[in-house]
Amino acid sequence: MERQPLRSVRRVIAKRMAVSWKRIPHVTHEDEADITDLERYRADRKEAIKEQGAALTLTPFILKAAVAALKAHPRFNASLDIESEEIVYKQYYHIGVAVDTERGLLVPVVRDVDRKSLTELALELFELAERTRNGEVDRKEMAGATFTVTNVGSLGGTGFTPIINHPQAAILGMARSVWRPVVQGVPPKHKVVPRLMLPLALGFDHRLADGADAARFMNTIISYLHSADNLMMHL
Repeated sequence: MERQPLRSVRRVIAKRMAVSWKRIPHVTHEDEADITDLERYRADRKEAIKEQGAALTLTPFILKAAVAALKAHPRFNASLDIESEEIVYKQYYHIGVAVDTERGLLVPVVRDVDRKSLTELALELFELAERTRNGEVDRKEMAGATFTVTNVGSLGGTGFTPIINHPQAAILGMARSVWRPVVQGVPPKHKVVPRLMLPLALGFDHRLADGADAARFMNTIISYLHSADNLMMHL
């Protein structure tokens, strides 16, 4: 048997996760989005972003779809003030993006996502992730998020139950997107086609929202991810 002290980032993560789990009644709503068309759109534009020194991943699209859903369903961009018994609605959209580092999972914040273009987000995310992995972000850059996005897709897995970052109201998790056969239409007038499907998991505070609210929130995100044209119009 070996004992090691809980130090630095791991200690902070342990304390914050314990507080979140203790204070927030978590519920997870799961669904999946058809991102076939969106992936084609991303692939067509990734070289242009690469020439600017960054990578166009799925995350900027997710951030934009999340903001659209947060605007349509503001209780997911809020927090609960227990002492005053009030819901605090945030009028800004600062989204935390979880980054896997050697020191543990860190969550730097992309501020004012609604005011930034897809290219701006791609460049900022790339730079922010690099600095986070290199230990170059400070505490101010990891504070003030109103919503969080986390992605384990690069590591695999079909789904998970993300823990909300207290005092936020929700967190969106993404697992690995996979190609699989999908039935389109109603038998006998139907066809089976290959589609790229992205598993999504929304962890939300049941004090602020109900299951029906979560389903509507997720449906909004899915609708934007399903249609690249709709998402680009929102951008």
